[in-house]
Amino acid sequence: MKSPLLRSRSCKPLAEDAKAISAEQAAELLGQLPGWAADGKAIEKHFKFEDYHHTMTFVNAVAWIAHSQNHHPDLRVGFDHCDVRFSTHSVGGLSENDFICADKVEALLKR
Repeated sequence: MKSPLLRSRSCKPLAEDAKAISAEQAAELLGQLPGWAADGKAIEKHFKFEDYHHTMTFVNAVAWIAHSQNHHPDLRVGFDHCDVRFSTHSVGGLSENDFICADKVEALLKR
C-alpha cells in the first residue's frame, strides 16, 4: 500500500536525541519526489523559471512553506532558477520533515 501524500502531513518537532532516517527510508521517500536527488545528508532539486519575477514568486512561496512548517531549506537563487536543498541539521542528515517540505514545494508547481 502506498503511503499518504507527504504534502498532506505536517512537520513534527524532533526529539533532542533524534537520529537521521535510514538510507532505505530515505530512498523510499525519495521515490515519491520526482526530480529530487539525495546525497545522504540532504535532498535537492533545481527549479527553472522563465524570468526573475516567476523565480521570486516561487522563492516567496517556499519561504511561506518553510515558515509554516518551521523547517527551512537552503536556497540558491538566480535570475531564472532556484535550487532548493533540505536537510535536518539537528540530526546530521535527513528526517521525514525534509521530504514532507519537499513535497509541499513540489505542489506549488502542479497544475
